[in-house]
Amino acid sequence: MSNILIIKHGSLGDIVQISGALQDIRNQFKDSKIFILTTFKFKNLFEGCPFIDEVIVDKRLPRWNFFYLLKLIKNIRSFNFDICFDLQNSSRTNFYRKNFKIKNWSSSLTVLQKNETKKQFDQEGVIERFKVQLDRSNINDTSHVLKPDFSWAIEESFQIKEQKYIFLAPFSSPKLKHKVWPYFKELIQLLKNELPQYELITAPGPSEIGQCKNIGLKMILNNDKPTSIGQLTKVIKQSSFVIANDTGPAHIAAHLGCKGVALFGHHTSAKKVSIETEKFKAIESNSLTKITPEQVLKFVKDKIFT
Repeated sequence: MSNILIIKHGSLGDIVQISGALQDIRNQFKDSKIFILTTFKFKNLFEGCPFIDEVIVDKRLPRWNFFYLLKLIKNIRSFNFDICFDLQNSSRTNFYRKNFKIKNWSSSLTVLQKNETKKQFDQEGVIERFKVQLDRSNINDTSHVLKPDFSWAIEESFQIKEQKYIFLAPFSSPKLKHKVWPYFKELIQLLKNELPQYELITAPGPSEIGQCKNIGLKMILNNDKPTSIGQLTKVIKQSSFVIANDTGPAHIAAHLGCKGVALFGHHTSAKKVSIETEKFKAIESNSLTKITPEQVLKFVKDKIFT
């Protein structure tokens, strides 16, 4: 039995996006053991992934921490991996390529064709780039990579009392405040007035609970604690509509087949992050402040009943 390595550190949205690629790699290597190198945050999630056999945690300590790096390198080399699929495609994983000594390494750098630059390669959406990477790495069937299905992550046992609701994701990590649309509070009031038949809910992280109370959102928690990724995924899956910043919950909704909308400012585009699907769309502007609550409300009312 051969060993196959996949690398994906995060973030949550990035993890969602590789679901199709994972399935295509699994189908190609049915008789191999597939490992994923990821961060501790996603360890439990990947342990429940049907396309992964074993999880290796990377603490991603600074590169000057030679003791850690030597230990990680020794551990990775011990598995004698036949091939590595670098789905992170970062400077850190390129550093790993030079040190892990895996003969066959698939990344956005190694699959570049003659006279093709990394800048040119990166012009396409992220999921489209994964397809090119797998195609050029001799994966025979890449029929899933463009249509990630994150339903494998749903924690089915998690109970949700609410039956008819709109899920809102008005937050972001502290480092990504530029992604936050500033008018969620005003939108929430409009939704309560215009669509009173729907509850308005969210599933906050530890630092977001107080903010939910301030803007009038009902919180879904797990025994008074934030939900796990699997529980969050179930909450989103059962929603009637999702309204989100360009963050993890938006990507979860998009790749669960949910109806919804993500709000984009100047930081990137919906095409670049491959978020739009048949049911999940984006509203884009060169400034998030130019997207009005009334504009979003109209979009929701036009789409939620179709």
